[in-house]
Parts: sequence; structure tokens; C-alpha cells
Amino acid sequence: MTEILITDDLSIEQLQDKFNQHFPYLKIEFFKSGHSEGEGSPKDNIITSNHILGDIRFNHASGEISIHGNQKVSTLEEAFKEKYGLNVQVFRKSGKVWLETTNTDEWTLSEQNKMGEEMEMGV
Repeated sequence: MTEILITDDLSIEQLQDKFNQHFPYLKIEFFKSGHSEGEGSPKDNIITSNHILGDIRFNHASGEISIHGNQKVSTLEEAFKEKYGLNVQVFRKSGKVWLETTNTDEWTLSEQNKMGEEMEMGV
């Protein structure tokens, strides 16, 4: 389990790096608007990693978000939105491309990461 301190001066890139240290075959991307359950986020709504969180969120509460392998993707995405006003989407590595996990949002982060690793290894 990891705790990431969410503050207005944290950059998207810093948050992405902290997440990726624990789940190397997953990444999180930030979007201007949310998405409905089971749907993807439009690519033209993606927010580049050079922004700080204070510039992109509507809820400026600070605090730690707990991220652990047994957590469902949907639970993590909802926690970012509810607690910190951030629209995030988890992506899983599949060979040389990144796939949105919309069809597998009920999988845990560990399951997603393991699938990404297996795809990388060609299992």
C-alpha cells in the first residue's frame, strides 16, 4: 500500500510517477471532465502532465489517498473524484500501447498490473 499526499502544488507528473513506482504496468491520466461507468474518456479531454493539481481540480481539499493492490480500479477513480475533484482514468500496458481499463474497472490494481506484465512478457 502507498499513500500519496494530494496538494494543489503537486504536479500531475509527480503523482503519475508515484503511482507508477507501485504499479509499473499501469498509469493514470487526468481529464477535463469525468466519464460514465464503463465508458472511456475522450482523448481530447486529456490534461498534460506539466500542470499542477491546483490548476485542474474543483475540490481543493488536501490529504492522503491510499492506493493498494486489492483496490478496484473503479474505487480508485471514484476516490480521486470524490475526495480531490480529479477526473482520472487508469490505463494498462498492452504490448506497446496503453489501454483504458473501462471494461475491466472491477478488477483490482494488482490484477490489472499482472495482466500488463503478462502482456509485456508475451505470456
